[in-house]
Formats: sequence, structure tokens, C-alpha cells
Amino acid sequence: MACPHFHFMNECRHKVCRLWKGVVITMKIPQHVAIILDGNGRWAKSKGMPRNYGHTVGAKNVETVCKAAHDMGIKYLTMYAFSTENWNRPEGEVAALMKLLESYLKNCIKTADKNNMRVRVIGDTTRLSARFQKQIVELEAASAKNDGLNLQIAINYGSRDEMIRAMKKMYHDMENGSRQVSELNEDMFASYLDTAGIPDPDLLIRTSGEQRLSNYLLWQLAYSEFYFTDVPWPDFGKEELEKAVVQITSIKNKSITGLNNTKEGSSTYTRFSKLITAMNIVLGYLQKAIENML
Repeated sequence: MACPHFHFMNECRHKVCRLWKGVVITMKIPQHVAIILDGNGRWAKSKGMPRNYGHTVGAKNVETVCKAAHDMGIKYLTMYAFSTENWNRPEGEVAALMKLLESYLKNCIKTADKNNMRVRVIGDTTRLSARFQKQIVELEAASAKNDGLNLQIAINYGSRDEMIRAMKKMYHDMENGSRQVSELNEDMFASYLDTAGIPDPDLLIRTSGEQRLSNYLLWQLAYSEFYFTDVPWPDFGKEELEKAVVQITSIKNKSITGLNNTKEGSSTYTRFSKLITAMNIVLGYLQKAIENML
């Protein structure tokens, strides 16, 4: 009997068995994973190649990780491709990155259709060339009805900039009377962000060893798990993605801890109880699946 929450493990059954016999299997596939694609330049330098070579290889790796995420059951994947601060890089490197991103988005229409993938771009696109903006509009329209993996690509994105733009739009609506100050709450503010309609990330992954957010999804990552790895983005593949998911998923253990520190009968206590019950059911399915493998 297969467990739907662990279907990606079909290709690594031995790992599942070792984990199970090692006592701890507390895995929950995240709905939304955000990634900071870091280390392209350093990776290229370590191989005696120019930085732009690293960006080219890193761009090719996006499709590899998208496929791995889809196979694991991840529904949303958001990738930090070009930040508002990246304009400060050498002019030649910025030009090469823009050319690479344009080329990727152009080819992405076929890839999105082939893989049933919906693609959206977040960030302030007004600074991009007219041709680039047209490509974005065409890609988003062409993939809008796809219901597989949802890929968000952050281009000219900075979280502070995003929130400023959101506040300006919200102020404009309040000024013309379409919104009232009394309506303001977290949900209303979130509806003005670039990620409106997209669930907040469950997991943030940053490659290549740096341990900071770099102005990325600051509002959306409020309750996310963070995973930092020394592996540079060009070397970050399916195995590394699976490792990241395993590292952050001790849902049952966290819920038990929360339950023990919560007043019985409260809404929080009830929520933790339901989580524990759900995890017990999942682990029961997993145990049966493992027994069938043996």
C-alpha cells in the first residue's frame, strides 16, 4: 500500500528503510518551497571558469529542480533569480544575466506546456526592457491554465521594494474610496503583494553557505522553516532537495512539544492534537508501505 505523502521515495526505498529502522521518520512534503539560488559565480571560479558560465549552468539546473519538486509532490516553487540589489554588479555581468533570463523565459513557454507548469514572475518588471516585459506577459498567459507545478521566478525583486509598492497601491485604493482603513488586516495587505493568491512558503532553502535572507520574501517567510546548505546552486539537485525536505519535517515531534506546553481545552491544544493524530495516520501508512517493500 503506497502512502501518498511519501510517493517520491519510490526511487530511494533503502533510504526510507534505514530511516525507519533508525526510529525517526517524520516527513511531510512542503506545499511551497522558496529557494535563493546562490553560488553560481563561486562555483564557476572554483572550476577556473568565468562567473557567467556559472550563471548559465545554474539556469539549466532550474529545470532539474523543478522536475524533482514536481515528482516529490511540491506544489509551489519560488526562485530568487535577480534581486533589486543585483543591478549593482558589474555592467557586463548584469547584461549577461538579463540576456540569460530572457532566453530562459523564451524557452520556458515550451517547457511549461510540456510539463503542465504554471509560471509567474514576481518583482518590479517596469525596469526591465519592453521586450523582456512582453515575454513575461506572454509566458504567464500561455501557462495560466496549467495545473501542475506553480513556478514563481523573482526578477528585479526585493521584499522591501515589494512592500513599498504594495503600500502605495493600497493607499491609492483608500484615497479613491475603494478600500477603507478599517478593512486593513494581514490578509488585505498580503493581497497587494506580488505573491497574492500564492500560499506562504513552508520551507526556504539557500544554497552555497550564506545564512541570510537578502531581502527575499520577508513578509511571506514569517513562519517558514530555513535550510542552509554549503552546496552551490549548480550542484543542487534532486538528492539535495530531498535532504532539505527531510531536515525540516519533524511535525509530530514539534506538535507533541507544543501540546505539552499548551493549556488543555484551548484552540491551540486542539490544533496540536489534530496534527499529532494526522501524523500518526501518515506514519501508519508509511509503516505498512515499508513492510510491503521488505
